Amino acid sequence: MPQWLQWSLIIAGLVAIVLLLVFIRRHASLISEGRKRDNKARAFQARRRQEMIESVQVIAMAIEADQVEYSEACLRLKGLLDHLEPELLDRSPFHVFQQVHDQLQHMPTHRARQATDTRFVEKMDRERFAVEKQHADEIRRAATALRLHRFPAEP
Repeated sequence: MPQWLQWSLIIAGLVAIVLLLVFIRRHASLISEGRKRDNKARAFQARRRQEMIESVQVIAMAIEADQVEYSEACLRLKGLLDHLEPELLDRSPFHVFQQVHDQLQHMPTHRARQATDTRFVEKMDRERFAVEKQHADEIRRAATALRLHRFPAEP
């Protein structure tokens, strides 16, 4: 084999090695960035979950101390529990949050409530207060149970 061909093959082999090393290096950095992104997302989700758990406990304590309207607390707790542990809403005593939510979900809130006729709002308030009164004991018991409930670390 002529010497020029040997040198050409050696150079071609070295170029292939360098190109493969560059390719491997790029993919390794992409994998590393992906892992960092995944770890950051997991940390964010864990922090978000912990904040939701704290919110549940604060709302439960507010119910126990009569510092919040039961209807509002039930709506908020139902939304938080949907994210944290949805199956809890099917179990006693926590199902009351779902029941109250189902009875009140048709009522407008925030801007829609402000835009609604005053007499209709008063009628809805009477209905809401009746629902609160009907479920008051259950709501307090569920709030105490919820405050004492230990949520799993991961969903």
